[in-house]
Amino acid sequence: MEVHPTDAEKQHFNNGVALVEQGRFDDAISEFTKAMETYPQWDTAYYNRGLCYFNKGKYDLAIADYSKTIELNPNYVEAYVNRGWTYNNMGQWDLAIADCNKAIELDPNFAAAYNNRGWAHAEKRQLDLAIADISKAIELDPNNAVAYGNRALAYKAQGKKAEAIADFEKLITLTDNPDWIEDARQQIEQLSK
Repeated sequence: MEVHPTDAEKQHFNNGVALVEQGRFDDAISEFTKAMETYPQWDTAYYNRGLCYFNKGKYDLAIADYSKTIELNPNYVEAYVNRGWTYNNMGQWDLAIADCNKAIELDPNFAAAYNNRGWAHAEKRQLDLAIADISKAIELDPNNAVAYGNRALAYKAQGKKAEAIADFEKLITLTDNPDWIEDARQQIEQLSK
């Protein structure tokens, strides 16, 4: 017999989702935890709690929740991608690459997996691999401002100023984040000297 979450568990889960949208990560963590107390096989609750821990900079706890998500559902592509991104933030490039490889194996059209793997390659100074991966992410998601910024930085590291400037300019057209726009403008100014 297949077990499903009760209405009370669903309410805790939905409360958690609403709290995430408000940026109230501690309260969201509490709600996701309550949902899992009586329904411990809820992979998406672990995944969402992992996102909360990530946003709070509690990377070890995020890794644990993403790992539990994967244990419960080995085909949960987003869990591999986000665990990989968490490993990137921890400077564990090889683990990040391994998780992105698995995500790409499960879904070869998941742009974020290529972007995140590209970032890890860039951090390892494997710039050609980084550019290839990030270019694939852009091919799959041509409006991905983050990918253009990441590729611009890889081009900059290779000394390819024109390519870097073009990607920073594209980033500016794709985002409304004022910090990203200002950073891209400063990068363009620096590269134009």
